[in-house]
Amino acid sequence: MQGFASDLLAGRVAVVTGAASGIGRATAIALASVGASVAVGYVGTHSAAQDTVDAITHLGGRAIAIEADVADAPQVEALYTCAEAELGPIDIAVHAAGVIQEKPFLQTTPEDWDFVVGVDLKGVFLCCRAALRHMAPRGRGTVINIASELGFLGRAEYAPYCAAKAGVIGLTKSLAREFAPAIRVNAIAPGPIATPMLSIEHMSAEVLAREIAIPAQRAGTPEEVAATAVFLASDLASFFHGQIVGPNGGAWMGG
Repeated sequence: MQGFASDLLAGRVAVVTGAASGIGRATAIALASVGASVAVGYVGTHSAAQDTVDAITHLGGRAIAIEADVADAPQVEALYTCAEAELGPIDIAVHAAGVIQEKPFLQTTPEDWDFVVGVDLKGVFLCCRAALRHMAPRGRGTVINIASELGFLGRAEYAPYCAAKAGVIGLTKSLAREFAPAIRVNAIAPGPIATPMLSIEHMSAEVLAREIAIPAQRAGTPEEVAATAVFLASDLASFFHGQIVGPNGGAWMGG
C-alpha cells in the first residue's frame, strides 16, 4: 500500500468482517498489500467476497472467503476457528461489518432496533470475544473496531446506528484496558465515506462543506480508512491502546 513498506505485516494473519464491500473490502486488500494473509468475512453474496479474494491474490497475497453472520455467535466462532485452521494463528482482527437505517425515531420499531444494534454492536461484541479468545492464550494481537463519528455526534433519524456506534467506542475502551499491554484494542471512527452504505460521492464540495460540515469539502474514501487500519495493525502503532482514530476530513474534531 502506498506509503507503507510492502512487508510491513508479512507473516501475519488477519480476519476482516464486512470484507465484501466498502471499508471492509478496502481494508482486507490494504492489509494483504503489505504482507498479511486475510480471511475475508462476509454475509450474503459469495461472488462479492470472492472479488475481494481475487483482488488480493492478484496482488500476490493469500486470502480465503468465509461466510458468517456477525450477529450469530456460533457463526462468528466458526469464522475465527476456520480462519486459524486455514491461515494460521490470528494476529489482526478488523470488525467492519455494519448496517445503517434512516428512520424517524417514533417510527423505529423494536425490530429495527434489534437489527441495527444486533449487527453494529452485538456483532462487534461477538467478534471481539472470538478474536480475543484466539489471541489471549498467545499474548499478542491487535483488534480494530469500526465505529463512526456519529457515535460522538449523533444524527437525527439514526438513533439505533448512533447508539450502536457509541457502544462500540465504549466497548473498545473497556477491552483496551482489560487486555493491555499484550493485545492492543483500538477503533476507527470515520466521517462520511463514499461507500455503498452511504452514497455521497455525487455531492458537490460546497454541499459537503455546508450540509455535512466537512472542512475538507469532500467525502472520504474507503482506502483512506483502510490506511488507518494498516497503521493501527502494525508495530508503528505500538503505543496505541483504546484510541478512537477519526479519518473524517475535519467533520469531528473532538472536544
